[in-house]
Amino acid sequence: MIKRLSIYLGAYKKNIALIPLFVFIDVACELSMPLLMSRIVDQGIPNKDIAYIAEIGALMVLLACIAIGFGILLMRYTSIGSLGSGANLRNALFSKVQEFSFTNIDQFSTASLVTRLTNDVNNLQVTFMMIMRLLLRAPMMLIIAFVLAYSINAQLSLVLAVAIPILVIGVWLIINTAVKLFTIVQEKIDGLNATIQENLIGIRVVKSFVRSDFEKVKFKKSNDELTASAVRASNIAILNMPVMILVLNGATLAIIWFGGRMVYIGDLGAGELISFLSYVMQILMSVMMISMVILMSARARASGERIIEVLDTRVDIVDRPEFARAPALVEDEQRSFRADATKSSAGPVICYGKVAFRHVSFKYSATGTGENVISDINFTAAPGEVVAIVGGTGTGKSTLVSLIPRLYDVTEGAVLIDDIDTRNYRLEDLRAGIGVVLQKNTLFSGTIRDNLRWGNETASDEEIVAACCDAQAHDFIMSFPKGYDTELGQGGVNVSGGQKQRLCIARAMLKKPKILILDDSTSAVDSGTEAQIRESFYKNLANTTVFIIAQRISSVRAADKIVVLDDGRIVGIGTHKELLESNAVYQEINASQQEGVFANA
Repeated sequence: MIKRLSIYLGAYKKNIALIPLFVFIDVACELSMPLLMSRIVDQGIPNKDIAYIAEIGALMVLLACIAIGFGILLMRYTSIGSLGSGANLRNALFSKVQEFSFTNIDQFSTASLVTRLTNDVNNLQVTFMMIMRLLLRAPMMLIIAFVLAYSINAQLSLVLAVAIPILVIGVWLIINTAVKLFTIVQEKIDGLNATIQENLIGIRVVKSFVRSDFEKVKFKKSNDELTASAVRASNIAILNMPVMILVLNGATLAIIWFGGRMVYIGDLGAGELISFLSYVMQILMSVMMISMVILMSARARASGERIIEVLDTRVDIVDRPEFARAPALVEDEQRSFRADATKSSAGPVICYGKVAFRHVSFKYSATGTGENVISDINFTAAPGEVVAIVGGTGTGKSTLVSLIPRLYDVTEGAVLIDDIDTRNYRLEDLRAGIGVVLQKNTLFSGTIRDNLRWGNETASDEEIVAACCDAQAHDFIMSFPKGYDTELGQGGVNVSGGQKQRLCIARAMLKKPKILILDDSTSAVDSGTEAQIRESFYKNLANTTVFIIAQRISSVRAADKIVVLDDGRIVGIGTHKELLESNAVYQEINASQQEGVFANA
């Protein structure tokens, strides 16, 4: 794990390389103090040599100042190194998540990814700082202090030979148990974050349905589970200190007992005993520091494994390594790429917008049941056609259109654009030619203008206004005091559902795509506004292939082609008139909506 994560040190390796030097100088200055003190006790005081005592005292003050100076440098460089490497790791994680396909994202909950980017990285960052400050210092101090203690009296050093193994074994047993418990703690943090996120995103629904008490109970359950897990982990961790104190005090008593007898019979000087005790304290404190760092590392290890799980996730939708050869299609027919005009330097680009589904099947590998969501889909949308997809809830409509921009990859078969398998396009080129308005309309914090320019970052004000007029959004935008410079809250919370939909449609139209996908994107607008938006499609997107998923038959009756899905399969293709005459599923959908209209009347 250390080797895997060390690559994120980056430019901070130079700072970290100096840390061992700072630690050595700090430790050397600190460990020289007991030796100098023993000289004062054994030589200066008995001889009443004030000058000698003053000289040694001055040297001790100088060494203390040097230790303080290098201690400050150590703190500064470890802080910079840990914070900088933490920032690099967060950037790497965020960049990796941006590469994820929908399938990859399905493997992790949003709350879990947030925890890994924040809490888990912070755990590693703090532990890394402690490792640099203590894990270098403690072994160095332990070794040097043991050598100095042994040089003072070899017999007393046998006490350490007994105490240190007992301490190491006890700490190892505690830490081995703590690792598993801290892994559970991080999982409970995921659950708590999921509860908080879900509640805050849906706070308006919670309040409108008066479900605050229910949400409080749900939060309390997640919070209590986290607390219980943390307490279990802490109960194991807190055993570390009593074990260390017990061994430390036992070793100190043994040294005072045996060392006192040596002083009494004259085999050891009083100053030497004081120095030896100081070194013993340094040795045992070093072992304590090492155990503390290892205990922190137990939690950091759990966090590190979760982070590496994200970093090592194989992104299943990526660009092909080459684009030169023609793709092998489902029917084993070799098709060459179109003329050079349709190619970029790395591969083809969308020029016409023809879309063909060839024996396409798909199933969700990460979260599904293992069964196909859609099966053996075959149809073609000609360039400039308006294709509607209708069907009951859960029939695979949204899944079907998600395959066009490769938000998911087909399980079987192929999706072709301009007679080229979508897997033979660069993802950037493929998605640059496709505009998508998904079911969940998402806006970002910033101005309305900034949000619209997601569709085309170089769009002029005139182009923005034109797109908003086509999407029937211009009038309500201008009703705001700041117009297009109105600040939107996160997720567009300060606009209505219908306004949000129209802004998302305008953003997609501003892209001027060759293919436009509208996944139930007008469900929150009234029929009159929807009709005006549809009219703008026919008028201003005549050369754009448009896919419309809609619940209302009135939204799709003018489409060039209507695809009817039932249980993930195509059960009918035709115009509104043709399907009303021949397709039972379409007739049933139409009849149910007509009954609703008459009932409301």
